[in-house]
Amino acid sequence: MKPEVKQYTAEVGGKTITFETGKIAGQAGGAVTLRMNDTLLFCSATMGAEPREGINFFPLSVDYEERMYAGGRIPGSFFRREGRPTENAILTNRLTDRTLRPLFPKDMRNEVQVILYALSSDGETIIDVQAINTASAALSISNIPWNGPVGAIRVGRIDGEFVINPTFAELDKSELDLRVAGTREAIMMVECGASEVPEDVIASALEFAHTNIQPLIDTQEKMAAEVGKPKDEYPSLGLNEEFKTKVAERASNEISAILEQGASRSETRDNLSTLRNQIVEELTEDEQYTKNEVVEAFEAAYAKVVRQRILDKNIRPDGRKPSEIRPIWCEVDYSPRAHGSGIFTRGETQVVTFATLGTPRDAQRLDNLTPNEEKRYMHHYNFPPFSVGEVRFLRGASRREIGHGALAERALLPVIPAVTDFPYTLRLVSECMSSNGSTSMGSVCGSTLALMDSGVPIKAPVSGIAMGLVTDGEKYVILSDIQGVEDHTGDMDFKVAGTSNGITALQMDIKVAGLTTTLMAEALEQAKEGRTHILDKMMEAISAPRPELKDHAPHISILTVPVDKIGAIIGPGGKTIRSIQDETGAKIDIIGDDGTVYIASTDGDSDRMARERIEALTETPELGHIYTGKVVRTTDFGAFVEILPGQDGLVHISQLDSERINSVEDVAVVGDEITVMVTNIDQNGRVRLSRQAVLEGWTAEEAAAKDKPNRSSGNRGRSGKGGRGGRRDQGGRNRNRR
Repeated sequence: MKPEVKQYTAEVGGKTITFETGKIAGQAGGAVTLRMNDTLLFCSATMGAEPREGINFFPLSVDYEERMYAGGRIPGSFFRREGRPTENAILTNRLTDRTLRPLFPKDMRNEVQVILYALSSDGETIIDVQAINTASAALSISNIPWNGPVGAIRVGRIDGEFVINPTFAELDKSELDLRVAGTREAIMMVECGASEVPEDVIASALEFAHTNIQPLIDTQEKMAAEVGKPKDEYPSLGLNEEFKTKVAERASNEISAILEQGASRSETRDNLSTLRNQIVEELTEDEQYTKNEVVEAFEAAYAKVVRQRILDKNIRPDGRKPSEIRPIWCEVDYSPRAHGSGIFTRGETQVVTFATLGTPRDAQRLDNLTPNEEKRYMHHYNFPPFSVGEVRFLRGASRREIGHGALAERALLPVIPAVTDFPYTLRLVSECMSSNGSTSMGSVCGSTLALMDSGVPIKAPVSGIAMGLVTDGEKYVILSDIQGVEDHTGDMDFKVAGTSNGITALQMDIKVAGLTTTLMAEALEQAKEGRTHILDKMMEAISAPRPELKDHAPHISILTVPVDKIGAIIGPGGKTIRSIQDETGAKIDIIGDDGTVYIASTDGDSDRMARERIEALTETPELGHIYTGKVVRTTDFGAFVEILPGQDGLVHISQLDSERINSVEDVAVVGDEITVMVTNIDQNGRVRLSRQAVLEGWTAEEAAAKDKPNRSSGNRGRSGKGGRGGRRDQGGRNRNRR
């Protein structure tokens, strides 16, 4: 029997978004498709029947997998099937997870799995934000306890006007790429890239976004009311409040005393560890509670003390004021052979970034459902275990590392020079050497230093800061430059990067039910003060990009050649271009079909030799120009001389010498090099040459007047007939030819 299918629509920014349920995936806890234009997304949300034992966190997994059939494409991998998630898919996973997670019950331990596919992609509709809406709808109608729904939109700004859910083409023209998700009351998630947009514009965009997600929430609430399943009961595995109160009463005073000492992080950690072990031993003697339960309760007591000290006394764990920044020092030119390097140290957070400059061929090729085929600026972020004093296996890049790298990349992208001004591929790698507070923002600062050290002419230096929040629902304190404990015990991690002119990137993660736009505007203004302070410290190490690249960095020069000459540079099977690179040591890239050639070398001689070879291959004969060429064929009426690669012309016998000669070979035989002048180029491109003009010192006009082609000899090109010319019994070759 055909299932009953229900459709619901929402109008957002003049565009229709259609939710559908009931047609596919009937055994999932909740299953929804979302359609916008010709893009179709699917999401399932399913909960495990039993809670996971032995964990003290909520086990949520969100997986968005790109299916290339959605765009009518076959994957480019060797196996021709999708493999590990692309960077684009991982960033969509993180965007969705960060929105959904705070709205689940904190004491639930049943596994919840959210799976998203793109079933159709029209190449215009951007998928990531719609993935949030699809997941929210699936959870809303499912049996899974969840405090949604949420709505999500993307906001662009073109010609001073906000645009809702811009297409890829519109986004290319936009100075703002703002993604916002929230509940009816407040904002839950912010992700943003911007071209130095002022704080007040960002605040207005946030308010605009929150207003325009309301139709999405209305539609999902209607779906839940009409087709939603009853929410399942779940066993609460969180600690009971009575036990948490007991541990707090035992530990709070001593925790406060330890924090009052103002000791270093390591000493404070050791003192807290000693106290925790003592309380664990006391409360597990009768085996009524497990060690894990006592530790969890102790951590809750510690968080409560930290929060109360901030809210009641404006005292942070390390004694700073709410807007105070930790001590900063910076250094550049740290690596002798990297093309650029910078060290950024803020408190106990330290990031070393290395910049590498490459040629256009080094750009990353992309294989995903976006219209972008490659990118020339890449930022990679590594977070090794020693940076937090831990030991663990080294694996591939984690989702967190990919996300932090993408955030730093987004922050710097607006200041990277255009390829027409700086024809390099750039790769930055940020190595986190020590972590206690935002290393992603440390990566932004370290990358700015590395770029300026390498001589990249960035438009403006960029600094970044992580902001925090502690609130009890009534009063709140905004914190600048949060450290690890404030991130762990606080309610917000709000990262802001930008230049002195405006914001280039934002990212917000929260643990409460949302933030008002007023509070976020206040956080942006406080962040601006912090960014300015950090930027001033960075400028003490290097105030502007170096005027020249390092000697060992590739120096790229640009040569423009006629489009019809590109084949001559490449040669059959790439033979010619490979030989030029082997002989000169330069790297040559031909990108696109506009005749632009990039020559990369680390010394001037390589560049000069490669340029001369390419110019010779692509040069067009010019009237009056003098060339030294090789005789490639002789006839009874003249000699054919190759003056440029693949280009020859005829020297008539009358133009081979200043005096009359009896035979062409008296002056020229195959393989000889002779110097000639171009005297004529006919409408078919055939070239007439004169050796006599060079010997006599004629001008181009004189040479043309004295060398009149006639029909009997003509310029027949290489197809001309005739013997070698000359009679051996009349003197043979002229041994005294000039």
